[in-house]
Amino acid sequence: MTYAFQAEGLVKRFGSTSALSGIDLAARQGSILGVLGPNGAGKTTAVRILATLLRPDAGTATVAGYDVVRDAERVRRVIGLTGQYASVDDDLTGTENLVLIGQLLDFRTSDARARAKELLSHFELADAADRPVKTYSGGMRRRLDLAASLVGRPDVIYLDEPTTGLDPVRREDVWRIIRTLVDDGVTVLLTTQYLEEADALADDISVIDQGRVIAAGTPAELKRIVGGQHLDLRPTDVARMDDAAAILADVAGQPVESPGRGQLTVPVADDTALTAAVARLDAARIGVAELSLRLPNLDDVFFTLTGHGTTDTEEDAA
Repeated sequence: MTYAFQAEGLVKRFGSTSALSGIDLAARQGSILGVLGPNGAGKTTAVRILATLLRPDAGTATVAGYDVVRDAERVRRVIGLTGQYASVDDDLTGTENLVLIGQLLDFRTSDARARAKELLSHFELADAADRPVKTYSGGMRRRLDLAASLVGRPDVIYLDEPTTGLDPVRREDVWRIIRTLVDDGVTVLLTTQYLEEADALADDISVIDQGRVIAAGTPAELKRIVGGQHLDLRPTDVARMDDAAAILADVAGQPVESPGRGQLTVPVADDTALTAAVARLDAARIGVAELSLRLPNLDDVFFTLTGHGTTDTEEDAA
Protein backbone atom coordinates (compact mmCIF):
# COMPACT_ATOMS: atom_id res chain seq x y z
CA MET A 1 0.00 0.00 0.00
CA THR A 2 1.20 3.52 -0.83
CA TYR A 3 0.93 5.97 2.05
CA ALA A 4 0.69 9.76 1.91
CA PHE A 5 3.06 9.77 4.86
CA GLN A 6 4.71 7.02 6.86
CA ALA A 7 6.93 6.95 9.94
CA GLU A 8 8.72 3.88 11.24
CA GLY A 9 10.53 3.55 14.55
CA LEU A 10 10.74 7.27 15.29
CA VAL A 11 12.82 8.08 18.35
CA LYS A 12 13.37 11.54 19.80
CA ARG A 13 15.07 12.46 23.05
CA PHE A 14 15.42 15.78 24.83
CA GLY A 15 18.26 15.26 27.28
CA SER A 16 17.25 12.38 29.51
CA THR A 17 13.60 12.57 28.42
CA SER A 18 12.37 10.27 25.65
CA ALA A 19 9.58 12.10 23.84
CA LEU A 20 9.23 9.31 21.26
CA SER A 21 10.31 5.72 21.82
CA GLY A 22 10.01 4.11 18.40
CA ILE A 23 6.56 5.01 17.04
CA ASP A 24 5.06 3.98 13.71
CA LEU A 25 2.45 6.14 11.93
CA ALA A 26 0.97 5.97 8.44
CA ALA A 27 -2.00 7.40 6.54
CA ARG A 28 -3.59 6.54 3.21
CA GLN A 29 -4.04 9.28 0.62
CA GLY A 30 -7.23 11.26 1.21
CA SER A 31 -7.82 9.97 4.73
CA ILE A 32 -7.67 11.33 8.27
CA LEU A 33 -5.28 9.75 10.75
CA GLY A 34 -6.19 10.71 14.30
CA VAL A 35 -3.28 10.69 16.73
CA LEU A 36 -4.80 10.51 20.16
CA GLY A 37 -3.08 10.91 23.50
CA PRO A 38 -2.69 13.04 26.63
CA ASN A 39 -0.46 16.09 26.92
CA GLY A 40 3.13 14.90 26.96
CA ALA A 41 2.41 11.72 24.99
CA GLY A 42 4.62 12.82 22.08
CA LYS A 43 1.99 13.92 19.54
CA THR A 44 3.47 17.35 18.84
CA THR A 45 6.99 15.94 18.65
CA ALA A 46 5.86 13.47 15.99
CA VAL A 47 4.21 16.26 14.00
CA ARG A 48 7.34 18.40 14.17
CA ILE A 49 9.44 15.56 12.81
CA LEU A 50 7.00 14.91 9.95
CA ALA A 51 7.01 18.66 9.22
CA THR A 52 10.86 18.74 9.12
CA LEU A 53 11.02 21.03 12.16
CA LEU A 54 12.86 18.40 14.22
CA ARG A 55 15.29 15.66 13.24
CA PRO A 56 14.62 12.21 14.68
CA ASP A 57 17.34 10.53 16.71
CA ALA A 58 16.40 7.22 15.09
CA GLY A 59 13.85 5.85 12.65
CA THR A 60 12.66 7.08 9.28
CA ALA A 61 9.74 9.10 7.92
CA THR A 62 8.58 9.92 4.41
CA VAL A 63 5.93 12.30 3.09
CA ALA A 64 4.72 11.89 -0.51
CA GLY A 65 7.71 9.60 -0.95
CA TYR A 66 10.25 12.20 0.25
CA ASP A 67 12.46 11.54 3.26
CA VAL A 68 11.90 14.18 5.96
CA VAL A 69 15.64 14.45 6.64
CA ARG A 70 17.29 14.03 3.23
CA ASP A 71 14.52 15.74 1.23
CA ALA A 72 13.32 18.29 3.79
CA GLU A 73 12.89 21.11 1.27
CA ARG A 74 10.71 18.96 -0.99
CA VAL A 75 8.64 17.80 1.98
CA ARG A 76 7.95 21.41 2.95
CA ARG A 77 6.48 22.07 -0.49
CA VAL A 78 3.81 19.37 -0.16
CA ILE A 79 2.67 19.94 3.44
CA GLY A 80 0.70 22.44 5.47
CA LEU A 81 0.86 22.85 9.24
CA THR A 82 -1.52 24.36 11.75
CA GLY A 83 -0.37 24.37 15.36
CA GLN A 84 -2.31 24.40 18.60
CA TYR A 85 -2.59 28.19 18.57
CA ALA A 86 -3.23 30.55 15.67
CA SER A 87 0.05 31.99 14.36
CA VAL A 88 -1.24 34.73 12.08
CA ASP A 89 -0.04 38.35 12.34
CA ASP A 90 -2.49 40.43 14.41
CA ASP A 91 -1.48 43.73 12.80
CA LEU A 92 -2.11 42.58 9.22
CA THR A 93 -5.51 42.09 7.62
CA GLY A 94 -6.78 38.66 6.67
CA THR A 95 -5.89 39.29 3.05
CA GLU A 96 -2.41 40.59 3.89
CA ASN A 97 -1.67 37.51 6.01
CA LEU A 98 -2.52 35.13 3.18
CA VAL A 99 -0.79 37.21 0.49
CA LEU A 100 2.36 37.25 2.61
CA ILE A 101 2.29 33.45 2.87
CA GLY A 102 1.82 33.20 -0.88
CA GLN A 103 4.78 35.48 -1.56
CA LEU A 104 6.94 33.43 0.81
CA LEU A 105 5.96 30.42 -1.30
CA ASP A 106 7.19 32.25 -4.43
CA PHE A 107 3.73 33.08 -5.79
CA ARG A 108 3.48 36.12 -8.04
CA THR A 109 1.66 38.89 -6.17
CA SER A 110 -1.38 38.62 -8.43
CA ASP A 111 -1.55 34.85 -7.88
CA ALA A 112 -1.11 35.31 -4.12
CA ARG A 113 -4.01 37.77 -4.03
CA ALA A 114 -6.21 35.47 -6.09
CA ARG A 115 -5.44 32.54 -3.78
CA ALA A 116 -6.09 34.69 -0.71
CA LYS A 117 -9.47 35.78 -2.07
CA GLU A 118 -10.38 32.17 -2.86
CA LEU A 119 -9.48 30.92 0.63
CA LEU A 120 -11.12 33.80 2.49
CA SER A 121 -14.35 33.04 0.64
CA HIS A 122 -14.02 29.30 1.29
CA PHE A 123 -13.52 29.88 5.02
CA GLU A 124 -16.35 32.43 5.22
CA LEU A 125 -14.00 35.32 6.00
CA ALA A 126 -14.58 37.46 2.91
CA ASP A 127 -16.48 40.11 4.87
CA ALA A 128 -13.54 40.47 7.27
CA ALA A 129 -10.81 40.25 4.63
CA ASP A 130 -9.70 43.88 5.04
CA ARG A 131 -9.92 44.04 8.83
CA PRO A 132 -6.85 43.65 11.07
CA VAL A 133 -6.70 40.16 12.53
CA LYS A 134 -6.59 41.61 16.06
CA THR A 135 -10.29 42.42 15.56
CA TYR A 136 -11.15 38.77 14.75
CA SER A 137 -12.84 36.38 17.17
CA GLY A 138 -11.05 33.22 18.25
CA GLY A 139 -12.99 31.12 15.76
CA MET A 140 -12.20 33.52 12.92
CA ARG A 141 -8.51 33.47 13.78
CA ARG A 142 -8.52 29.70 13.76
CA ARG A 143 -10.19 29.62 10.34
CA LEU A 144 -7.64 32.11 9.01
CA ASP A 145 -4.82 30.00 10.41
CA LEU A 146 -6.22 26.95 8.61
CA ALA A 147 -6.51 28.99 5.43
CA ALA A 148 -2.86 30.05 5.75
CA SER A 149 -1.77 26.41 5.89
CA LEU A 150 -3.57 25.77 2.59
CA VAL A 151 -2.17 28.63 0.51
CA GLY A 152 0.34 26.32 -1.18
CA ARG A 153 -2.28 23.65 -1.96
CA PRO A 154 -0.58 20.96 0.17
CA ASP A 155 -1.13 17.25 -0.37
CA VAL A 156 -0.76 16.60 3.35
CA ILE A 157 -1.79 18.84 6.24
CA TYR A 158 -0.90 18.44 9.90
CA LEU A 159 -3.48 19.78 12.35
CA ASP A 160 -1.98 19.80 15.83
CA GLU A 161 -4.92 20.10 18.25
CA PRO A 162 -6.68 22.57 15.93
CA THR A 163 -9.75 23.06 18.13
CA THR A 164 -7.92 23.85 21.38
CA GLY A 165 -9.76 26.65 23.18
CA LEU A 166 -12.73 26.76 20.82
CA ASP A 167 -16.32 26.58 22.00
CA PRO A 168 -18.48 23.66 20.74
CA VAL A 169 -20.00 25.69 17.89
CA ARG A 170 -16.62 26.81 16.55
CA ARG A 171 -15.25 23.30 17.00
CA GLU A 172 -18.03 22.02 14.74
CA ASP A 173 -17.02 24.67 12.18
CA VAL A 174 -13.46 23.36 12.16
CA TRP A 175 -14.71 19.77 11.86
CA ARG A 176 -16.70 20.76 8.77
CA ILE A 177 -13.62 22.38 7.24
CA ILE A 178 -11.51 19.29 7.91
CA ARG A 179 -14.07 17.06 6.21
CA THR A 180 -14.07 19.40 3.20
CA LEU A 181 -10.28 19.15 2.95
CA VAL A 182 -10.45 15.37 2.79
CA ASP A 183 -13.24 15.52 0.20
CA ASP A 184 -10.77 17.54 -1.90
CA GLY A 185 -8.18 14.74 -1.65
CA VAL A 186 -5.98 16.18 1.12
CA THR A 187 -4.53 13.76 3.66
CA VAL A 188 -4.84 14.94 7.26
CA LEU A 189 -2.91 14.09 10.39
CA LEU A 190 -5.04 15.28 13.30
CA THR A 191 -3.68 15.28 16.82
CA THR A 192 -6.20 15.75 19.58
CA GLN A 193 -6.99 15.20 23.23
CA TYR A 194 -10.71 15.26 22.48
CA LEU A 195 -11.82 11.67 22.11
CA GLU A 196 -15.14 12.66 20.54
CA GLU A 197 -13.19 14.65 17.92
CA ALA A 198 -11.16 11.62 16.89
CA ASP A 199 -14.32 9.50 16.87
CA ALA A 200 -16.16 12.00 14.67
CA LEU A 201 -13.39 12.64 12.13
CA ALA A 202 -10.72 9.97 11.92
CA ASP A 203 -10.67 7.07 9.46
CA ASP A 204 -7.88 5.49 11.50
CA ILE A 205 -6.54 6.22 14.97
CA SER A 206 -3.18 5.72 16.63
CA VAL A 207 -3.22 5.99 20.41
CA ILE A 208 0.05 7.31 21.84
CA ASP A 209 1.02 7.24 25.49
CA GLN A 210 4.44 8.02 26.95
CA GLY A 211 6.06 8.15 23.52
CA ARG A 212 4.73 4.82 22.25
CA VAL A 213 1.87 3.74 20.03
CA ILE A 214 -0.17 1.49 22.31
CA ALA A 215 -3.02 0.77 19.89
CA ALA A 216 -3.97 1.47 16.28
CA GLY A 217 -6.97 0.80 14.08
CA THR A 218 -10.29 2.22 13.00
CA PRO A 219 -12.53 3.70 15.71
CA ALA A 220 -14.73 0.60 15.52
CA GLU A 221 -11.72 -1.72 15.87
CA LEU A 222 -10.46 0.13 18.92
CA LYS A 223 -13.87 0.02 20.57
CA ARG A 224 -13.83 -3.76 20.28
CA ILE A 225 -10.95 -3.70 22.78
CA VAL A 226 -13.51 -2.80 25.42
CA GLY A 227 -16.45 -4.75 23.99
CA GLY A 228 -19.96 -5.03 25.35
CA GLN A 229 -22.08 -2.11 26.52
CA HIS A 230 -21.90 0.42 29.33
CA LEU A 231 -24.50 1.55 31.82
CA ASP A 232 -24.16 5.24 32.73
CA LEU A 233 -25.80 6.82 35.77
CA ARG A 234 -26.00 10.29 37.24
CA PRO A 235 -27.88 10.29 40.60
CA THR A 236 -29.84 13.43 41.46
CA ASP A 237 -28.28 13.42 44.94
CA VAL A 238 -24.47 13.19 44.93
CA ALA A 239 -24.63 12.12 48.59
CA ARG A 240 -26.06 8.79 47.34
CA MET A 241 -23.17 8.12 44.95
CA ASP A 242 -21.71 5.30 47.02
CA ASP A 243 -25.12 3.61 47.35
CA ALA A 244 -25.73 3.93 43.61
CA ALA A 245 -22.26 2.60 42.80
CA ALA A 246 -22.84 -0.42 45.02
CA ILE A 247 -26.10 -1.21 43.19
CA LEU A 248 -24.47 -0.90 39.74
CA ALA A 249 -21.55 -3.06 40.78
CA ASP A 250 -23.94 -5.74 42.07
CA VAL A 251 -26.10 -5.63 38.95
CA ALA A 252 -23.16 -5.74 36.52
CA GLY A 253 -20.75 -7.87 38.51
CA GLN A 254 -18.04 -5.39 37.44
CA PRO A 255 -16.12 -2.55 39.12
CA VAL A 256 -17.77 0.85 38.71
CA GLU A 257 -15.83 3.89 37.44
CA SER A 258 -16.53 7.58 37.96
CA PRO A 259 -15.44 9.43 34.78
CA GLY A 260 -16.66 12.78 36.10
CA ARG A 261 -18.19 14.46 39.13
CA GLY A 262 -21.56 12.92 39.88
CA GLN A 263 -21.21 10.28 37.13
CA LEU A 264 -20.94 6.51 37.30
CA THR A 265 -20.33 3.99 34.53
CA VAL A 266 -19.97 0.22 34.45
CA PRO A 267 -19.58 -2.36 31.66
CA VAL A 268 -22.54 -4.73 31.35
CA ALA A 269 -23.12 -7.97 29.48
CA ASP A 270 -26.51 -7.11 27.96
CA ASP A 271 -29.51 -4.79 28.19
CA THR A 272 -31.14 -6.72 31.04
CA ALA A 273 -28.80 -4.79 33.35
CA LEU A 274 -30.74 -1.60 32.63
CA THR A 275 -34.05 -3.07 33.80
CA ALA A 276 -32.42 -4.53 36.90
CA ALA A 277 -30.71 -1.24 37.75
CA VAL A 278 -33.95 0.72 37.43
CA ALA A 279 -35.72 -1.64 39.83
CA ARG A 280 -32.89 -1.62 42.36
CA LEU A 281 -32.46 2.16 42.30
CA ASP A 282 -36.21 2.66 42.71
CA ALA A 283 -36.31 0.27 45.65
CA ALA A 284 -33.45 2.15 47.30
CA ARG A 285 -35.21 5.49 46.60
CA ILE A 286 -32.22 6.83 44.69
CA GLY A 287 -33.32 9.57 42.30
CA VAL A 288 -31.91 9.51 38.79
CA ALA A 289 -30.97 12.55 36.68
CA GLU A 290 -29.61 10.39 33.84
CA LEU A 291 -29.56 6.66 33.19
CA SER A 292 -28.57 5.18 29.84
CA LEU A 293 -27.22 2.11 28.12
CA ARG A 294 -24.61 2.75 25.43
CA LEU A 295 -21.95 1.14 23.32
CA PRO A 296 -18.32 1.80 24.37
CA ASN A 297 -16.69 5.03 23.18
CA LEU A 298 -13.08 6.11 22.81
CA ASP A 299 -13.04 7.36 26.40
CA ASP A 300 -13.59 3.77 27.50
CA VAL A 301 -10.88 2.57 25.13
CA PHE A 302 -8.38 5.10 26.43
CA PHE A 303 -9.07 4.27 30.07
CA THR A 304 -8.79 0.55 29.29
CA LEU A 305 -5.46 1.01 27.50
CA THR A 306 -3.79 3.52 29.81
CA GLY A 307 -5.61 3.59 33.13
CA HIS A 308 -5.89 7.40 32.92
CA GLY A 309 -7.55 10.16 30.91
CA THR A 310 -6.20 12.36 28.14
CA THR A 311 -5.27 15.31 30.35
CA ASP A 312 -3.34 13.56 33.13
CA THR A 313 0.25 14.25 32.08
CA GLU A 314 2.45 17.26 31.43
CA GLU A 315 2.86 19.09 28.14
CA ASP A 316 5.09 17.72 25.39
CA ALA A 317 8.75 18.44 25.87
CA ALA A 318 8.70 19.86 22.35
